[in-house]
Amino acid sequence: MSEFWLISAPGDQENLQALERMNTVTSKSNLSYNTKFSIPDFKVGTLDSLVGLSDELGKLDTFAESLIKRMAQSVVEVMEDAKGKVPENLLANGGLKEKMKYLKIDLTSFVTHFEWDMAKYPAKQPLVSVVDTLAKQLAQIETDLKSRTAAYNTLKTNLENLEKKSMGNLFTRTLSDIVSKEDFVLDSEYLITLLVIVPKPSYTQWQKTYESLSDMVVPRSTKLIAEDNEGGLFTVTLFRKVIEDFKTKAKENKFTVREFYYDEKEIKREREEMSRLLSDKKQQYGPLLRWLKVNFSEAFIAWIHLKALRVFVESVLRYGLPVNFQAVLLQPHKKSSTKRLREVLNSVFRHLDQVAAASILDASVEIPGLQLNNQDYFPYVYFHIDLSLLD
Repeated sequence: MSEFWLISAPGDQENLQALERMNTVTSKSNLSYNTKFSIPDFKVGTLDSLVGLSDELGKLDTFAESLIKRMAQSVVEVMEDAKGKVPENLLANGGLKEKMKYLKIDLTSFVTHFEWDMAKYPAKQPLVSVVDTLAKQLAQIETDLKSRTAAYNTLKTNLENLEKKSMGNLFTRTLSDIVSKEDFVLDSEYLITLLVIVPKPSYTQWQKTYESLSDMVVPRSTKLIAEDNEGGLFTVTLFRKVIEDFKTKAKENKFTVREFYYDEKEIKREREEMSRLLSDKKQQYGPLLRWLKVNFSEAFIAWIHLKALRVFVESVLRYGLPVNFQAVLLQPHKKSSTKRLREVLNSVFRHLDQVAAASILDASVEIPGLQLNNQDYFPYVYFHIDLSLLD
């Protein structure tokens, strides 16, 4: 599963034994894979400041998760024809160990081997400063994401609109890519070449009757230049002064004159526009995908650091000072075992908050002073990490 439970309990002897019991039960019952989650000692400040920081971290956590999901979706959209290779482009930098520093590793490995990045987010700074650094970093990534993807998406939309013109049937699609100069009588004061759409079953009728649909039709001037599933596109040359009469007679015979004027400059402009857009898209593809890969990694790493900060702040608020708690990362083995895993945790840590533990079993019991839904509150500190970013 790509789901993790990040929990903490006080670090005293009684609770370290409780953690051991949890590890023993979850291991024997094959409920989860558990690892210690290392969090540095931060400068705590006042408890009042921690309460405010707790709210801010909650909002920032939601924002960061939303951002990395949008970035993952952008990778899917950019890679369009190679969606099977998307996961290998959603990786994180390998960590702080020298031999792993330049490796890209999968997100699960990054979470299970998490180490706090002291160089980027110095733990000696006040907590407020660390949170501010993370907030500014994520805000800048979002700003850049919006501008870069907007430019690419505009280009992609313009290209798709041009490509759509080349699709569809002969009644609606552009004809500039299927006609040529040789198909038309051009620059004549008296003659003009029309394009007529003829249903497939009526080809023979067209060949027999087109010359007599009106006066002044040039004999043997028709030629089939394109076909689709329903019919064919024929040329016919006639005198300009009988255009309207020819159109009327053609319509009576279920032949459709397609309004089209051969303009070499316009056709050349359209073809050049298509080539330019294709070239621009190709040029932007590489740099945009590289930017997404690098900054997805940065945003994801920042998000997991935020989770660590949330555990620290909530643990101090819940268990008090001096700071003494143990954080553990649990990876449930399967979805069906999560209910049983929750029961084990609630049983092992029931002593931390008897009212909360009881209320979990009885949803009608309210926890005094807590505005949370009972389902969100447990006797231990708990945060959820879901790596299903493309669901």
